[in-house]
Amino acid sequence: MSTTKEAKEKAREKLRQIAAQFKERDDHLGWFDAVYSEARGDIENIPWADLEPNRFLRSWAEQHSLKGDGRKALVVGCGLGDDARYLAELGFAVTAFDISPTAIEWAKRLSPEGQIQFETADLFQPPRGWLGAFDFVLEIYTIQPLPMEMRNKAIDAVASFVAPSGELLVICHGREVDEDTEQIPYPLSRADLNRFDEDGLTQNEFTQVMDDDEDPPKMRFIVEYRKR
Repeated sequence: MSTTKEAKEKAREKLRQIAAQFKERDDHLGWFDAVYSEARGDIENIPWADLEPNRFLRSWAEQHSLKGDGRKALVVGCGLGDDARYLAELGFAVTAFDISPTAIEWAKRLSPEGQIQFETADLFQPPRGWLGAFDFVLEIYTIQPLPMEMRNKAIDAVASFVAPSGELLVICHGREVDEDTEQIPYPLSRADLNRFDEDGLTQNEFTQVMDDDEDPPKMRFIVEYRKR
């Protein structure tokens, strides 16, 4: 295992410890900002941050010749803004939000041009003007850290941002329906994803891949939806 992978695995273990501490207080969201705060500006302490776009997003975008053409995009749980910057480069007018104010301030420092609208916001209490307002919504690894009992509510919230005829791209850890989900992140099953259909979205494309960067390799789902 490389030094970077060792550091990321150490960061994941630290994350689980922080999340467990907040869970004991019945606080399922506060740990996100704690992770960024305790990182103290060191990106290796953030297990999901790479300062480059998610590789499954990049691959999907290249395969589909994705272009923004000024369309409005929203990045859910943007963290340090890696994927938001990529969408901006593709020509989208990007809004990106995270519940962690520390993450948002960090993301702004990494994106000094000001071309992206970074906002501190709660997925479950978003600005009303965001509802049904975005032509392209991106959700990567944001639903899966939340407790299973919050899953449907989180999916409903993500779906609510998509404009009529707009697109939603979901990239997540995948699992079989009967697979164990005891440890963060809690992967999504295809049955879990059916909730998006109930929210008025049609699944246009479903791709299942194995992430060979994990040891052992882990399942990933890349799913594209269109709002009816």
